Amino acid sequence: MIINNADDSWTPVVLSDIATITMGQSPKGDTYNEDGVGAVFFQGRAEFGFRFPTRRLYTTEPKRMAQAGDALMSVRAPVGDLNVAYEDCCIGRGLGAIRSNDGHQSFILYTLFALREQLNVFNGEGTVFGSINRDALNSMPVDIPPRKIMDKFEEIVGPMDAAIRNNYDEICRLQNIRDSLLPRLMSGELDVSDLDL
Repeated sequence: MIINNADDSWTPVVLSDIATITMGQSPKGDTYNEDGVGAVFFQGRAEFGFRFPTRRLYTTEPKRMAQAGDALMSVRAPVGDLNVAYEDCCIGRGLGAIRSNDGHQSFILYTLFALREQLNVFNGEGTVFGSINRDALNSMPVDIPPRKIMDKFEEIVGPMDAAIRNNYDEICRLQNIRDSLLPRLMSGELDVSDLDL
C-alpha cells in the first residue's frame, strides 16, 4: 500500500495538518429515540459495520455532527476501529470524525487504517479503559507524499470507495424490499402459487 511505502519525498506532519477532527459529545439520554425522529446518532463502535455504521438511535438535540464521508474512529476502547459516515450524523463521546482539509478523504481513511499499530498504544496501556483525547489525535505523526501522489491516490481509490458506497446502497434497498415482502408472504397476504418459476 502507498502509505506503507514512504520515501524521502514524503513530509512528516501531524494529523491536524491534513485533517479536521471533531470529537463526539453525547446528547441527553431523554432526546434519544428509535423512531427516526431527529438526527441519526452513533454513540460508539457498537453500531459499526463492515464499512458503514448501522442506524439504531436518533436524537432530537444533536451536539456534535459528522458529515457524510467523514472517517469515524472509535476513541474509546478499542481505540482505532474505523467506519465511514454514510450520512450526516450526530456522534457521541465514543467517536471522533476525521475529514480531509483538502479533498483527499480516501487518503485520510487509509492513512488512519495504517496508523492502527500506533493507535493500539492507547488501548489500555497502563489504564483499565483505553481512550484517546483530541490533543493526542491531533498530534498523531503521519507522513504525506507530494501533492501529485495524493491526487493520483484519490483518483484511483476514490471511485473504489464510491463503488463500495453504491453497493451498500443497493444492499440496503434489497434488505428493505425483503423486510417489506417477507411478512406478507409468510402471512399469505401475497399469493405466489400462480407464479411460473
